[in-house]
Amino acid sequence: MRLVSAPTVASALSLALLSSAQTITGQYDCLPAGDFTLCQNLWGELSGVGNQSSTLISTTGDAVSWSTTWNWANNANNVKSYANVLSNTAKGVQLSNIASAPTSWSWTYETQSDGIRADVSYDIWFGKAPSGVAATSASSYEIMIWLSGQGGIQPVGSVTKSNITVAGFQWDLWSGPNANWEVFSFKTASGDITDFDVDLQEFFTYLTENEGVASTQYVQAIQTGTEPFTGNAVLMTSSYSVAINSL
Repeated sequence: MRLVSAPTVASALSLALLSSAQTITGQYDCLPAGDFTLCQNLWGELSGVGNQSSTLISTTGDAVSWSTTWNWANNANNVKSYANVLSNTAKGVQLSNIASAPTSWSWTYETQSDGIRADVSYDIWFGKAPSGVAATSASSYEIMIWLSGQGGIQPVGSVTKSNITVAGFQWDLWSGPNANWEVFSFKTASGDITDFDVDLQEFFTYLTENEGVASTQYVQAIQTGTEPFTGNAVLMTSSYSVAINSL
């Protein structure tokens, strides 16, 4: 009987994951990913020259793993895309009826060019109704949580508060209008946060208690991904999950 060494088993597992991985390349390609949907969302590609692909690596229970490879040049202040996963389950709950919203995200840049301009972020949408397509007339608020912002890029609007503590991390809070909705962005004030395990309810509570967001608003969508501006990188998410638990 032939014994298989641990490195061989690990290699076999890696090959199995790679063989089952699925990659999308089209401008608005999307792919079912367990409790999520993985999307390219190259909404700003015409402002630059380059390419992007996103690969679904695995889904396990309520978690998902994926990577995005991008290479963009020109118009350094323009977002080229928002490659992301959209939760198909964490939505439709009124802020006043949320007990908790646990999330965990472990990510890393496997490769990156010098001076990349990109963020790694949550994009959460509130609206007056339980359901609504993100970034449309159904949207009242866009809540971004920037776990990374490299190259001097900035969120929408301006800084309204600095070094606030929410969910155990330090943030600069940006706010400003965009189309018909208001944007609040929590931008990390302490460098990249590559292992993020928090309760999003702490951000929601901060907004209702300090920024005038009505607790009657609903969470309509939770997206998680990256906005590249220029440079090239491979962003790898080894594991991500999110849920909303009602009262």
